[in-house]
Amino acid sequence: MKIKSVRARVFEWKGKTVPPQGNFCSNAMDLLYSKAETMSTFRFHSWTVVEVETDDGFIGLGNVALAPKIAKAIIDEYLTPLVLGQDPWDYEYLWQRMYRATHAWGRKGVTMAAISAVDLAIWDILGKSVNKPVFKLLGGRTKEKIPCYYSKLYRTDLKAMQEEAQKFKDQGFKAFKMRFGYGPAHGQQGVTENLKSVEAVREVIGYENDLMLECYMGWNLEYAKRILPKLEKFEPRWLEEPVIADDIDGYAELNLLTSIPISGGEHEFSLYGFKQLLDKKAVSVVQYDTNRVGGITAAHKINALCEAYSVPVIPHAGQMHNYHLTMSTLASPMAEYFPIFDVEVGNELFWYIFDGEPVAKDGFLDLRDDVPGLGLTLKRDYLDQFHIVE
Repeated sequence: MKIKSVRARVFEWKGKTVPPQGNFCSNAMDLLYSKAETMSTFRFHSWTVVEVETDDGFIGLGNVALAPKIAKAIIDEYLTPLVLGQDPWDYEYLWQRMYRATHAWGRKGVTMAAISAVDLAIWDILGKSVNKPVFKLLGGRTKEKIPCYYSKLYRTDLKAMQEEAQKFKDQGFKAFKMRFGYGPAHGQQGVTENLKSVEAVREVIGYENDLMLECYMGWNLEYAKRILPKLEKFEPRWLEEPVIADDIDGYAELNLLTSIPISGGEHEFSLYGFKQLLDKKAVSVVQYDTNRVGGITAAHKINALCEAYSVPVIPHAGQMHNYHLTMSTLASPMAEYFPIFDVEVGNELFWYIFDGEPVAKDGFLDLRDDVPGLGLTLKRDYLDQFHIVE
């Protein structure tokens, strides 16, 4: 079996969208002077889909959501020549080939995300070629079902947040992640608003359910140190990405400072990046995304590393490429979950591009043993709602 073609296409959504509230989540741009609310224009309404085909007819699907047009160019120009004519079962060799050939200018960010997409497609081929789901190739089922947490609790009107939390609590979810809407630029009033929102959600879900708090890199070290003591009484399961991803020492200081576990890794890449985080005790929860971190080949190694450090892995954003890793390792106790929803920020696009994504029931989701590969196919229902860049 040899790889005979690689096709990367950008799916740009042109259908109906729902505008999110401007301050639905803090972010790294909040510290800069701006007359506009930065998150009111934050969108990723396109996605790159990669199809890798072998000479005996297997087609593997991969995907990348970071800078899709740039990722496509990297795949077309640099990565495709490295894998054409190769045996997909030599996946470690192919990963190292892509990683080392682009190392001088890649290593992290969109290049590693592009490598991830090709790697995902290769693993999809491997599963299909032996008629097994990918998680069976990675170690098999370590859980009867995967517990998942509801992750779309954006910062909106407090009453609306409470109603949303109650709705999904009634559906059986026992863990919820909410977003902070304010950061250092909003002063003490923003601190007050952040505390009010946590209190409002706790009022609904109680203390018998988990609550996670998301900053999306919108704070700095000084602000985080000021607000963390005020958050401890709410007993959050973790505080996510309080500072920018490059401030690893800041993460380590906060992780040592507070009883609240600090989480991160959504914007970290490769085995080396996570070794650094773990060596510095910078995070108590690892949150890579398989379609960014280097694909399944890299993520599988990171899982083993985290298991050795006794640090749990809870991948970013849910989605099938992450669920297979979560199912196949004891290092990963649960998964993030975004429900089917109108296209808003962009996480929802996965539901519109692919068929096969499992729907959570009673706060759990499952993967089928009888569906080979990643279990995804391209959805036909919404093709006319996309502009497709070949």
